[in-house]
Amino acid sequence: MHRRSNVLPIVFVIFMMGFPGIIEANGGTAVEELRQYVAEDVQKREPLSEQSFAQQPLTKEEAEEAFEILWEDMKQQIAASRQEALDARVITVDGVSMKFDYKIFGEPVEGKRSLYISMHGGGGTTPEVNDQQWENQKGLYEPEEGIYLAPRAPSNDWNLWHKPHIDPLFDYLISTLVVLENVDPNRVYLMGYSAGGDGVYQLAPRMADRFAAAAMMAGHPNDAEPYGLRNIGFTIHMGGQDKAYNRNTVAKEWGEWLEKLQEADPEGYKHWVAIYPTYGHWMNRVDRAAVPWMAKFVRDPYPNRVVWRQDDVTHTRFYWLGIREEDQQARATVIASYEDQTIQIEQSDVKVLKIRLKDEMVDLDQPIKVVFGEKVLFSGKVERTIETMAAALQERQDPASVFYAEIIVEL
Repeated sequence: MHRRSNVLPIVFVIFMMGFPGIIEANGGTAVEELRQYVAEDVQKREPLSEQSFAQQPLTKEEAEEAFEILWEDMKQQIAASRQEALDARVITVDGVSMKFDYKIFGEPVEGKRSLYISMHGGGGTTPEVNDQQWENQKGLYEPEEGIYLAPRAPSNDWNLWHKPHIDPLFDYLISTLVVLENVDPNRVYLMGYSAGGDGVYQLAPRMADRFAAAAMMAGHPNDAEPYGLRNIGFTIHMGGQDKAYNRNTVAKEWGEWLEKLQEADPEGYKHWVAIYPTYGHWMNRVDRAAVPWMAKFVRDPYPNRVVWRQDDVTHTRFYWLGIREEDQQARATVIASYEDQTIQIEQSDVKVLKIRLKDEMVDLDQPIKVVFGEKVLFSGKVERTIETMAAALQERQDPASVFYAEIIVEL
């Protein structure tokens, strides 16, 4: 299956002047209809997916114009609904609230700021101890440029940073700061110490498509796996004497794991593992070297190869791949890549796969092929539509990771 118009293309050859309306009629009004649609009060709008103009095929230029309209509309909605929460330094998603605090360093780069999300230690202890750890984390690192943000975990459990509610909270937090603090969505970084480091091990692979790089300090991965780190920078900082829970030996093993992954896939898995022989759990801030190392990385929202390995907390999208809600499964793997006009599905544990496309990836004006082994799953043109880009924005308010077209294939 694939999303495309059922209307056969009609080619008009105009031999004489005076018929501009005919040329503009085929898809030319969709952008104007979108302008009229967003001019209405949000509460009074009918669903965009039910509007006929949302399914009309667009040119590249029309798609870019339509995206700007959609994103400006969404920015206005976010600004109107989230400023109060940002001022109060607390957000709530699905009934779970998370406090945070942040400082701003340096001057914006090309008008945009970086964002460093820094998770505190503590874990399965009293609220007072976790509060103290949060206060400590607020001043632990200082980027040369950017917003340094320390959230307070919503719970006081041992796995406080990798419980299922963290992913949507961080996603909401990032999109809020993109709009209200001018954060560059391609320069978002994740870091954490001790129990916060546990969270980095877990969150960075499963939310890699949100980050440019991540830094793990003095934590333990538990059941996490590094496969999803293929397209971000990942650094580990560990005291060589930090023997509790075998943190030191496990950090070394992860370094070896990452090395093997990079040997097999040289364009991916950029990493730096620093084991400091004389330090224990507290590394006397030598781990601050991770901050400028991360800052060198900029997220590629459309990498040419994606390795998607689900965690026990599952998602329905990862970079330009997507699945249906009902197909989420812990430890399921999908590997796919694109080159020229061909998308190659290398491995898939799901039967229905969504492939999202943009002109930065392929030429949407030319035929595209999707192959799985020797089998051609799709061959033909795919249309840019307002419906596709609006759905992507609703799914994630990330202006740098929006798609114009979509193919759905059954494997």
